[in-house]
Amino acid sequence: MEINQIASFVVRFQLAAIEKETGKKQWRIKVTHVQEERETLFESVEEAMEFMQEMAGEA
Repeated sequence: MEINQIASFVVRFQLAAIEKETGKKQWRIKVTHVQEERETLFESVEEAMEFMQEMAGEA
């Protein structure tokens, strides 16, 4: 196990739509893993968190 391992992420939320009936907002979430310069899109915070945990070696 490497002690000085760093995992940095940039997380961006972009409003994709608002449901007319409920007013619920739908978000497009882009997560960038800085060290690998890898961008991935998600529709939920839970999916984004799972991705970050996997990239950080926590899953």
